[in-house]
Amino acid sequence: MKKQWTKFIIVLVLYLLFLFWVKSWLGLILVPLIYDVYISKKIRWQWWKDSEKPIRVLMSWVDAIVFALVAVYFINLFFFQNYVIPSSSLEKSLLRGDYLFVSKLSYGPRIPQTPLTMPLTQHTLPIFGIKSYIEWPHWDYRRVKGLGHVELNDIVVFNYPAGDTLASSPQYQAQDYYQLCYSAGLQQLQAPVPVDSMTRQQQWDFFNQVLYRGAEAVKANPGEFGDVISRPTDRRENYVKRCVGLPGQTLQIKNQIIYLDGKANKQPDKVQFSYWVRLINDLPESTMEELEITEEDLQQLYASRQRDGRGYMPLTKKAAEGLKQMPEYVDLVEPVTDADMVDGGKVYPLNGNYGWTRDNYGPVWIPAKGKTLKLTMDNIAIYDRPIRVYEGNELEVKNNKIYINGKEANEYTFKMDYYWMMGDNRHNSLDSRYWGFVPEDHVVGKPIFIWLSINPEDIGAKIRWNRLFRMVDNIK
Repeated sequence: MKKQWTKFIIVLVLYLLFLFWVKSWLGLILVPLIYDVYISKKIRWQWWKDSEKPIRVLMSWVDAIVFALVAVYFINLFFFQNYVIPSSSLEKSLLRGDYLFVSKLSYGPRIPQTPLTMPLTQHTLPIFGIKSYIEWPHWDYRRVKGLGHVELNDIVVFNYPAGDTLASSPQYQAQDYYQLCYSAGLQQLQAPVPVDSMTRQQQWDFFNQVLYRGAEAVKANPGEFGDVISRPTDRRENYVKRCVGLPGQTLQIKNQIIYLDGKANKQPDKVQFSYWVRLINDLPESTMEELEITEEDLQQLYASRQRDGRGYMPLTKKAAEGLKQMPEYVDLVEPVTDADMVDGGKVYPLNGNYGWTRDNYGPVWIPAKGKTLKLTMDNIAIYDRPIRVYEGNELEVKNNKIYINGKEANEYTFKMDYYWMMGDNRHNSLDSRYWGFVPEDHVVGKPIFIWLSINPEDIGAKIRWNRLFRMVDNIK
């Protein structure tokens, strides 16, 4: 009995420390159950051990599976989870096929907003294709204390902010719903509209009407787009980007260089931009490996070829300089600029008209918790989504006046911190330039190291042994 009391005290102390950490004393209702498991044993928790063999064997497996699922759920929720790099937006810093050990403790784990979910799934059950979570109960955002905060140039895993709404058809699920609606709305215009000559109020009304008409068009065509569905914050897709702007900083991109409060931020060591390239002979495999050019890069080059034989592909500075020294294989290597607008797209905010591009953007102030911003007709399009969607206010703009929750407003005090996230593959990354700020309640965790790396382009899924257990903090 003394041994049982020792186990009970150890488990109880650990459990109480956990409740103190998460600041949720509602969990005290489980203390009598813990006491019964170790001391009183009034409930026969493992009744099946006295049953016949078939039932005993079956229930032993059920018991083990349930315990494993609960353990995985608890660990993934509060401590760490696995994340695999699905796209090339961070190459060559992080590669497609890199499996990351993501720490929830680094920034503090979130209390789940949708706690009833199937472990090891984000939002959809494999095979069945249905939701893997139940939306009730839905708890407000709260984050428990962690080991630190998001720092400048950290690589961060977060929930995709624009993923609150999406078209459920598989070919459109990975596409930004709001960009989709904007494109669909523009297609309905009979002729080009002189937006530049409009007042800010007219621009606001025009862009909102475009987005509304596009949304109606998407909703009216379920055969192509599927149903329009929504997801709670913690069930949106996980993205991984580099934090290049912190709360309270003013960010501007000038000729591809990021400036924070007027000072140039350090470019990542392996930052990539698109270059026009014209090949006259196939590149040797040894050259591709040395310059870190992938088959995916070459496919983009071939798919974008113009009549003059040139196409565009992402290159690091080292790769671009290397190709320039190989006239027997390449006779053109030139940077893609704003004038080319290759895959430039419509940048954030969609309901604004600032003349910004992916390489020349801003300036834009990044909202900080407790900080007050003066609202004007010139900046309301930028802060519309944080105020209305992320912080849950009603916002209207009419007669050149801004109304929040029915009252005229000339300023707004933000309730959360926000971040600016961008990929290192700057011309092949859907990031904050396209969907805006990342609220603090979307931050998932910090990648610590690469525990596995599989080359998706190699037959037989070759393991990249040289990347195993590489610390992500060392990838600058």
